[in-house]
Amino acid sequence: MNLIQTKNFQLATYSAGDKNSFKFALVLPGKLDTKDYPHMRNHVDFLAGKGYFALSFDPPGTWESPGDIKLYTTTNYLKAINELIEYFENRPTFVMGHSRGGSLAMLAGINNPYIIRFASIMSYYSFNPDIHGGYPDNEWKKTGYKLASRDIPNSSVKKEFKLPYSYLEDQILYDMSDGLKKSTKPKLFVFGKKDVLVKPEIVKKAYEIASAPKKLRDLDSGHDYRWNSNSIKEVNNLVEDFLQSD
Repeated sequence: MNLIQTKNFQLATYSAGDKNSFKFALVLPGKLDTKDYPHMRNHVDFLAGKGYFALSFDPPGTWESPGDIKLYTTTNYLKAINELIEYFENRPTFVMGHSRGGSLAMLAGINNPYIIRFASIMSYYSFNPDIHGGYPDNEWKKTGYKLASRDIPNSSVKKEFKLPYSYLEDQILYDMSDGLKKSTKPKLFVFGKKDVLVKPEIVKKAYEIASAPKKLRDLDSGHDYRWNSNSIKEVNNLVEDFLQSD
């Protein structure tokens, strides 16, 4: 683990590859996930093997990145992505992510000029309540926070988070639909055939909305493929094919 100080955050990172490489890649964890999950580390290592300096990080306020959980918002996650790209001198950047990370890959990809292509794996293209649902959540609002837990890597214990309601209020501000329609950057969308969290129809809709160039691929998996080495390898293969395409 290495801590990087950007303009606004200290970010715990996992990286691999030549730091002087002209090619830079970010691998983005899903909601409350960590850079240390097997799929994140494997994707980083894979991209490093393809000549990238690749990096994953714990979003602000989570896991090993210092700060209160209140820092964990879509706004700050996006800001952290942009600040990391700037920290590494605005190199041509490929961004990929799983679930929430894939949504952020879309969001950053359509807005940051230094991102030249992006890949979204099993992700929502909008947090508009009409599409994503879940808002308002009166019980969450009344309590002030929602308890969520995630597996701790190499442990049988789970890590608990008290996710504040402000997270949900911030989330609904973001809809990538218009940006996907306008962006002419290469885009990869991957859906899980057995995914019941982000259903295939959602990913297919993002693909339909997006302008060319674009690719749509499927994975014979449910939403959480992080512990399945075969699925992780298949994602790497899909990404490699995407990176080699025009």
